[in-house]
Amino acid sequence: MSSPTTPDTRFTPPARLHHHAFVTTDQEATRRFYEEVVGLPLVATWTEVEHLMGGEEQEFCHTFYALGDGGCLAFFQFANRSFSEQFAPPAPPSLFRHVAMLVTSEQQDAIISRAEEAAMEVMVADHGYCRSLYITDPNGLLLEFTVDHPEVEKIDAIRRENAHQDLARWLSGDHRSNNDWRPVS
Repeated sequence: MSSPTTPDTRFTPPARLHHHAFVTTDQEATRRFYEEVVGLPLVATWTEVEHLMGGEEQEFCHTFYALGDGGCLAFFQFANRSFSEQFAPPAPPSLFRHVAMLVTSEQQDAIISRAEEAAMEVMVADHGYCRSLYITDPNGLLLEFTVDHPEVEKIDAIRRENAHQDLARWLSGDHRSNNDWRPVS
């Protein structure tokens, strides 16, 4: 068995995010947002008829928007609107439930500009170890577009080395911050 600070070599982690699936009730609004505001290209549309979850036959459309690493954000829309609404996200979105994607500063600035041009609300937060842009898609899915700190490799090495000890410390009741990079407010 490996020690708490070394990776368990019995397991190989997944290579990347294949896709994150979500339900929409408006594929066209979703397409406009992802292609025209965020800049993710639509790379696949599957239209299918299937018996889902042991129930009645459902007609649906499943779209995929490409990320730079080959992964995708994917969206289901069902012809039966009530079936779509049953699986649509709860409102309002929470900062604690989101999809985060790594971008460059230039990409982040461009997304901010396009979102503001589209009269969308944007929120930017400096977490110290990264700078994040938060926007909500037409389906209520909160997206985070993150720019890593210039010393991301150093920060990553520290967090990896101390991950288990930091968790144990926090679980034991010591809730002090270990984020030495967050700006003082």
